[in-house]
Amino acid sequence: MTWFGHSAFHLQAPGGKSVLIDPWLDNPAAPRGTKETISANVILITHGHSDHFGNAIQIAQRTNAQVISIYEISQYLHTQGIDTAQGMNKGGTVEIYDLKVTMVDARHSSGLDAGGAIVSGGEPAGYVIEFGNGYTVYHAGDTSVFGDMKIIADLYRPSLVILPIGGLFTMGPREAAYACKLLKPKRIVGMHYGTFPALSGTPSALKSCLPTAMKKNVVEMVPGQAVSFG
Repeated sequence: MTWFGHSAFHLQAPGGKSVLIDPWLDNPAAPRGTKETISANVILITHGHSDHFGNAIQIAQRTNAQVISIYEISQYLHTQGIDTAQGMNKGGTVEIYDLKVTMVDARHSSGLDAGGAIVSGGEPAGYVIEFGNGYTVYHAGDTSVFGDMKIIADLYRPSLVILPIGGLFTMGPREAAYACKLLKPKRIVGMHYGTFPALSGTPSALKSCLPTAMKKNVVEMVPGQAVSFG
């Protein structure tokens, strides 16, 4: 898995296919040239805000990747010529290649930035991705902590959780630590921090809020550097 800053992640599946999540690759932390060269078989969009929808259209046009999103965003993508857009909704699962992609809840807003106007982007979401070898990743999208994360843990048992920790627009370290108590993952990765001064949460602050036994589960990633999980 490679983090490209903010909430953008590239996951390479054991079978060779790749998943790109929230591809805002113009963010200040993303290595230059990433959006022009990155590969993807599947693109997941958690919600309509431009710092998550990002460069999805440009990358989908270049790679012909399947773009999965909530229904309203998929309809917008079709108007932009993205014929590979696949709409779904919360609780549903799409099976593609050797992956199972399940859309789950998130607590946020989701207005779609369309040429300076805000149009309906449906609701925000997170994704649980199960790879062919059974390894499961939960990308929470932009969200606050909510009690139904316990249901996500019970149903999908994600080994790796990717949680926003920056604060202000999402939960911060304290709330993310509580989410980890609900989810009980083997590995924890923070996102949506450091992009702007207002997103002040850090992985070290997250660690300080976690129970002692969970502190070692936090993996601090560096933009552009791949880390293997399994």
